[in-house]
Amino acid sequence: MRAPHGVPAPREVPEQRRILAVLVFSQILSGAGLAAGITVGALLAEEMLGSTGLAGVPSALFTAGAALGAVGIGRLCRSHGRRPGLALGYAVGALGSLGVVVAAAVGSAPLLFVSLLVYGAGTATNLMARYAGADLATPARRGRAVSTVLFATTLGAVVGPNLVALTGEVAHSWGIPRLAGPFLLAVAAFGAAAVALAALLRPDPLRLAEQLAAAARDDGAAEGPADGGAGPTDASGHRLGVAVGTTVMVLTQLVMIAIMTMTPVHMQAHGHGTQAAGLVIALHVGAMFLPSPLTGLLVDRVGRRWIAGASGVTLAAAGALAALAPPHSVPALAAALVLLGLGWNFGLVSGTALVIDALPPARRASGQGLVDVGIALAGAVGGMSSGLVVVLGGYRTLALAGGLLALAVIPVLGWAARRPAPAPAAPPAPRTKTERA
Repeated sequence: MRAPHGVPAPREVPEQRRILAVLVFSQILSGAGLAAGITVGALLAEEMLGSTGLAGVPSALFTAGAALGAVGIGRLCRSHGRRPGLALGYAVGALGSLGVVVAAAVGSAPLLFVSLLVYGAGTATNLMARYAGADLATPARRGRAVSTVLFATTLGAVVGPNLVALTGEVAHSWGIPRLAGPFLLAVAAFGAAAVALAALLRPDPLRLAEQLAAAARDDGAAEGPADGGAGPTDASGHRLGVAVGTTVMVLTQLVMIAIMTMTPVHMQAHGHGTQAAGLVIALHVGAMFLPSPLTGLLVDRVGRRWIAGASGVTLAAAGALAALAPPHSVPALAAALVLLGLGWNFGLVSGTALVIDALPPARRASGQGLVDVGIALAGAVGGMSSGLVVVLGGYRTLALAGGLLALAVIPVLGWAARRPAPAPAAPPAPRTKTERA
């Protein structure tokens, strides 16, 4: 996404560096909260409900809650800005985490289900924060801006699963089931992220992007995709960009959630303890976020669609390896889950960049919220169906089916490649020192 030869590349606004720093800090805090449901959600449901077939319900519930959260957060961001939207999303996630702990303590399945729905708002916020990192980024750096925010999640998300045993002991000492321990950590993690964003995310990146776009129009700049002046052909092309980016992210989310959800259950059924499952999930979550800086660079330099295609191939390899891995081999399962996380990372960063390229600031928050609704619903379908597929056909069938489904990304990208690619929405122009004073 480089500027044409002879045309100077647009400059990034000076506020972008501070905004990214605040987002990075909040993502480090919230990462541990994100990992709680991934690591022990299925195991907690299996323990409370006594059914492997229903072990995928927590994943389905908190991803369905993420869909509802994405709608609410998107609307709140559009009307009031990123800061209140993201801060409230994390606060609601903390409340849901607390509800899960209480449900486990009193043995209430209905309260568990409701709380997991509410907890989903925190996971939705963690994912939607990536858009805030790119509100003020130039087209040539959007992939890296998105990936910077995702990368920041790594620390908390990797540390969280490895604290399963420790938080479990803390919970047990309080008379709470051990598997609820990671959700105690999520209460603190999401709550701290909410406070950090409410206090520090200033100026609001979306509001500033809208103001700068409006100022550019007032100065007589030619209208284009960035400010809503696209003509019919451009509008069609940009709808295509949103559709392709959304499809990539939906497919990668569905496959990743389905295989990831049932891996701890599969391991426990073959004699592995929660510590081994926590290690595998920690490596998986690390692969979801740790490669982000390199992925963002590849998305900006090699191209959005090439990396999106690589996501389908990588997820297919992950499914094949998970299916062929001996159930007693932790290293083999860990390798499969690392590939699964890497494929998801490729799909999320490239798909997000495609969507951001296609949306002007005025329609960005609501459009992105709807995109993330689709992603969350795909995760809910993957989580809900995963347990049933394992009961009917086994873990190997689930892994192979997921890998084959991921390859559907390739024909979608091939079809889109035959149509003209839309020009990316232009970034807001930097303010002068006088304007910032």
